[in-house]
Amino acid sequence: MFTRRPFLPCLFLCCALPAAAQKPADPYHYTIRVPRLLHAPVIDGNLREWKYTAFTDGLWDMLRIRQMPWYDPSRNRLTDHGNEPPIEDDLQARYYMGWDDQYLYLGAEVKDNVNDVTDPHHEPKRWYYKDAICWFLEAPRLPAAKNFGEADNAFCFVIDARKPPYGAWWRHGAPGKTYIEEPLPKQAVHYAIRMNPWNTGTGDFILEARVAMAPTFASSSPQWHAPRVGDVYGVEIVHTDPDGGGYGGHFLIYGRGDDDSTWGRMELVAPLEPLERKPN
Repeated sequence: MFTRRPFLPCLFLCCALPAAAQKPADPYHYTIRVPRLLHAPVIDGNLREWKYTAFTDGLWDMLRIRQMPWYDPSRNRLTDHGNEPPIEDDLQARYYMGWDDQYLYLGAEVKDNVNDVTDPHHEPKRWYYKDAICWFLEAPRLPAAKNFGEADNAFCFVIDARKPPYGAWWRHGAPGKTYIEEPLPKQAVHYAIRMNPWNTGTGDFILEARVAMAPTFASSSPQWHAPRVGDVYGVEIVHTDPDGGGYGGHFLIYGRGDDDSTWGRMELVAPLEPLERKPN
């Protein structure tokens, strides 16, 4: 007698790749399209040449971050040392990103009530105990979730106008390696910090930076290639704000920490047309 056997191909297909190795293509369904810049900006702490043709999605403060799908109050927080300003005046920022054939361009315009770059237990890698902005980038975006493995990078800038040797820091992975900590190579980075740019507060600043992609992304992943429209990276912004404390306040934007599966989906796109005001 013929006995029908169960048909099982789906079982093998479903089990071929563990769920932990799957990475959501767009974990938050939040659009991050970073345009190519037609003209290379001068890195001088003024974003006027490129801010209107860069990626930016408006003003961020803790009240806005609280509405985002990646929000976690244990990670996104501001510190209270007593006599603090309202939450929206403690820290608020606009972030900017662009690219060309060689460089990734990063910028921020920030209002901060206190500039704090003092860490009583200083180590060069401890940017997160100081005022700093760090762009976490996976280039290219790979399917396996990991913590600073291959293709993962963090370009971190301590908001210290003296620009100490640890002021531009690079945390990254590489094939078979995790959490490599070192200064950004001098030939790969150029940045400027302008304090109190609007004469409204000594903690306010503008950060402007360019990072060469070939010496950084290529050493982190052999799968990286020169940038082109349509490439997809992962992205998260971490903005630290201790305000005189230890491991203090943080903005986490587009992600939930070191796990790159939680980082947003960033697509390199063609140049943007400048915004125009229309006549009446």
